[in-house]
Amino acid sequence: MSNLLNVLLIEDDTIEVMKLNRTITTLDLKHTIVEARDGEQALDILKGKSLLPDIILLDLNMPKINGIEFLKIVKSDPHLKYIPTIVLTTSNNERDLLECYKIGIAGYILKPLKYEDYVSKVEKLLAYWSINELIKA
Repeated sequence: MSNLLNVLLIEDDTIEVMKLNRTITTLDLKHTIVEARDGEQALDILKGKSLLPDIILLDLNMPKINGIEFLKIVKSDPHLKYIPTIVLTTSNNERDLLECYKIGIAGYILKPLKYEDYVSKVEKLLAYWSINELIKA
């Protein structure tokens, strides 16, 4: 049996936020999605909540605090560092990929152009994390 996830989505592109929410609805998933427009807002959400997300979906290219800067802050915080963080991005830059894995991400997924491929990737991603034994911080 799978668990319902509390997901923190960090994404500045409104279309991408709508696409994820549409995908969740289309797949009839009951996961809770909390949205942050940038890394700064995400850090405010993380520091102000007693209930932390089960996973974080993170875009890399954002204003204020970009994805890599956000990762460095989160992975250096003893209360936040164990939250699985999955990069969901259009960046296929190998330096970004290596840097993210060095910092400690749980996965790196390229956003496909076709909506059907996007739905398939998100479905597999959420199915995988919903059956994992997650640390409740």
